[in-house]
Amino acid sequence: MLLLTALNFGEKGSAQRVLKITIPENLDYDGLFDDLFKTYVKSYSLDKIKTTNMGTLYELQYLITLKENNVPKEFLDEIRCCNGNLNIVCCKETSGEIL
Repeated sequence: MLLLTALNFGEKGSAQRVLKITIPENLDYDGLFDDLFKTYVKSYSLDKIKTTNMGTLYELQYLITLKENNVPKEFLDEIRCCNGNLNIVCCKETSGEIL
């Protein structure tokens, strides 16, 4: 007997995402996006911080659970305003390293 419910067969995609935001090194990242997260996100955690571009940028990696399954365009636009229009990646978590 095959149990399809255990595989979530036919369910819509999860609202959990990996969010990577690049910011300039002179921005204080602690609490920088809290207001946006309160509006668009159920839960979040800052999982990884790394420097890029010879230390002039920080890349912040969050694990977030959105309030809805789709990523609202307004959410990404507001992040772009905060980070100076630098790179943003929002994707479903995979088993390998996130790009």
